[in-house]
Order: sequence, then C-alpha cells, then structure tokens
Amino acid sequence: MKASALKDLSRQELTEKVKELKSELFNLRFQLATGQLSNTMSISNVKRDIARCKTILRERA
Repeated sequence: MKASALKDLSRQELTEKVKELKSELFNLRFQLATGQLSNTMSISNVKRDIARCKTILRERA
C-alpha cells in the first residue's frame, strides 16, 4: 500500500487499518509456523504497511 493512499484516510480509519493489518500479520505468522505459507515476503510487506500507518498517525499528532 502506498503512503499517499494512506494520507487520504482519517485518523480513525488509520487506527482501524493498523488493527486489521496486525490481525493479518498474526494469521500469516500462524501459517508460517504450520508450514502453509508459500510467500514469506508477505510478512515483511504487512510489517511495512503497519509502520507506514503508524508513521502517518505520529506525524498528525
């Protein structure tokens, strides 16, 4: 997800997005542990998206 797309979201939408991404990260880690995850890059991509959201939230504070 691009940072420019995230900047258009409101503060509440960004916090919801962070919660959604954290649950997705949990599911990906669970799939990795059970050997069901085929693309391990998706974990780092989700982590980066979480960091982007948190950075934008911090800039607005």
